[in-house]
Amino acid sequence: MARKTNKSAVSPLGRVLGILVFLVLLFVGAAGTWFWGYANTPLAVNTPTEFILEPGSFSKSAEQLQQQGIIDDARLFTLLARLEWADKRIKAGSYGLSEPTSPQQLLKKLTAGDTSMVTVKIIEGWNWRQLKTELAANPDLKHDATGLSDADLSTALQLPISSVEGQFFPDTYYISKGGSELQLLARAHRLMSKKLEIAWALRYSGTPLKDPQEALILASLVEKETGKPSDRPMIAGVFINRLKMGMRLQTDPSVIYGLGERYDGNLHRVDLETDTPYNTYTRTGLTPTPIAFVGEAALKAAVQPAQTHALYFVARGDGSSQFSGSLAEHNMAVRKYQLGK
Repeated sequence: MARKTNKSAVSPLGRVLGILVFLVLLFVGAAGTWFWGYANTPLAVNTPTEFILEPGSFSKSAEQLQQQGIIDDARLFTLLARLEWADKRIKAGSYGLSEPTSPQQLLKKLTAGDTSMVTVKIIEGWNWRQLKTELAANPDLKHDATGLSDADLSTALQLPISSVEGQFFPDTYYISKGGSELQLLARAHRLMSKKLEIAWALRYSGTPLKDPQEALILASLVEKETGKPSDRPMIAGVFINRLKMGMRLQTDPSVIYGLGERYDGNLHRVDLETDTPYNTYTRTGLTPTPIAFVGEAALKAAVQPAQTHALYFVARGDGSSQFSGSLAEHNMAVRKYQLGK
């Protein structure tokens, strides 16, 4: 008698495939649930916080965000962006997070270009009067610094001297709209203090400069006298040589600074002969304070000047300077480059 076949029976291979499909679906479901949780869980970053997104590919942007501590994993954030077709739509800029934000909310912010920051630039060679004017004219800042006297502002920021001149590092700063001028300037001063500390630690032995503030003053004179960046070390070398010899520095920018708003764009003989604390034609030594904001190059030149015997320099007319070791050589250079003889 023939045996009947059970057509409903499942083969062992079929059972294995069924189990595999079930496990794959289970894994995909679990992964999807986990990824959904990642996308909607607030990021582990303290708020409020500020960050900058520079132009570039999304993967580069994600790396920037990770480096700035905004996200934990650039690869996961990139995957989320690609799944939502957002990786081609993000906008560079300066951003701020005022409350806990999930990766998905952050992505929406970046694609909307929801920047909430103000950009403030402090320029090398500017003085405090110029920066103060710029800050006061910015409608997006809280004006709690520009209304103070220089002495009160110095006290509020706990500066090492009573003057604010030269105490802020030239850079681009980002601050929330409505942000405090005092907070901005405090950041710029902390950065200057750090740069100055590093420069002072690398100073050449035998320098006549007594402390970091004197280095900052000299750097500001170098900054204002330099037309060609590569001349900075030589200009600093001339000033250092003069300081060692007790010669007056005789630098026009310090006289101009001392004139303040009385300077009309031309420096007259009477200006050089009228004594002020900043007239380096009538007074020996450094000026009482810096006369401008300085960058790293000027700081380095002040503490690591060129080893030279030069005591004079004159502008060639192309931005560079001609350096001389004697007054006779200098007078010849003046006749050639200034008088055209």
